[in-house]
Amino acid sequence: MRAVFMLWIGSVIFAQVDLEEVLSVNFDVVGIEHAGDERLFLVDQDGRIMIFDGTQVLATPFLTILVSQGSERGLLGLAFHPDYAMNGFFFVNYTNTSGDTVIARYQVSANPNIANSASEMILMTIDQPFSNHNGGQIVFGPDGYLYIGMGDGGSGGDPECNGQDLSTLLGAMLRIDVDGAVPYAIPATNPFVGMAGALDEIWAWGLRNPWRFSFDRSTGDLYIADVGQGAREEVNRQLLASMGGENYGWNIKEGFSCFGCGTCPGPCICGDPSLVDPVLDYQHALGRCSITGGYVYRGSLVSSLTGDYLFSDYCTGELWSTTPGVWTRDDLGLSALGFGVTTFGQDACGELYVADIGGSPRRVYRFVTTLISDLYPGWRNANYVACTTPQVTLLRLVQLINP
Repeated sequence: MRAVFMLWIGSVIFAQVDLEEVLSVNFDVVGIEHAGDERLFLVDQDGRIMIFDGTQVLATPFLTILVSQGSERGLLGLAFHPDYAMNGFFFVNYTNTSGDTVIARYQVSANPNIANSASEMILMTIDQPFSNHNGGQIVFGPDGYLYIGMGDGGSGGDPECNGQDLSTLLGAMLRIDVDGAVPYAIPATNPFVGMAGALDEIWAWGLRNPWRFSFDRSTGDLYIADVGQGAREEVNRQLLASMGGENYGWNIKEGFSCFGCGTCPGPCICGDPSLVDPVLDYQHALGRCSITGGYVYRGSLVSSLTGDYLFSDYCTGELWSTTPGVWTRDDLGLSALGFGVTTFGQDACGELYVADIGGSPRRVYRFVTTLISDLYPGWRNANYVACTTPQVTLLRLVQLINP
């Protein structure tokens, strides 16, 4: 009878998506990454990387970088080398004091919670004509290569026509091999290698500002949330089997709609079959303004979300999921929180987090499930446990009910 009761309790408890506050800080969190262990590395836009060790945010930064600030500039991205446990290498994306994008490699020191600040090796510096649309995300793909999301250079409407120009690194997804040469090599399978007038680093193009993108840790598919101009936001999916070279349409198109190329020279054919449409887009309505891309959920705390892609809108804080192949925008029922969502994060076990900078202090939440009427708030505020499974979570609740 006890076993049946516990199964019933479990089925009721883990029925609705909820958020559990994990930490609060006094800086803008624009990235949440892991290094293969229980720690979460928090990217502070002002140039610091802070560590949450599971109980507290450590007082000493992991790394501090001098960056340009204001607008969409700053420290914007962090990625740990797939062999970080062996080589200690990690990579950052930031705007330097001139406002240009820098992709650099650092190495951890003998102290695992402190980077060697003197170890910087700059891989590339990319001129930025304006202060916005810097992209920011860097991620190692399942192929071991480093992917770099670059915006179109900024202002509005792509006045420099970078989105449809293969001779610039702006407005594109880049793919480089950080192990093949110093500072990097070009993967031989990049789609434009050796093509006249095109840069070898480009993997895909026609992007406006891919602020956040991610790989499905199960399928290897790439999800790119591309921030729109004034009307539409979009999600693009690139399957693992892709050979690259996709043109996602900016500034010919914005989402599924025609944009018209602004003042850029033609051809400007909205119906061009070579343009790859998004899998999902949404309008700027009800205060929505800028998509914040997330991840496909592969954790164990919220089984109802398994395989769904999560994303948000920065201005409204609405949290949505979509099921691949269906591509409807499903509200998770958490919109009343009024978040200013800058980023999602994923820990070593696939659990997802979301950063809110809409209030003071700034907060980071983890996706969990709702307890019965919140009868046992002590469970909600229990110490953070990395890689918690539903079974472990249920056990923690049972211990509170029947200590």
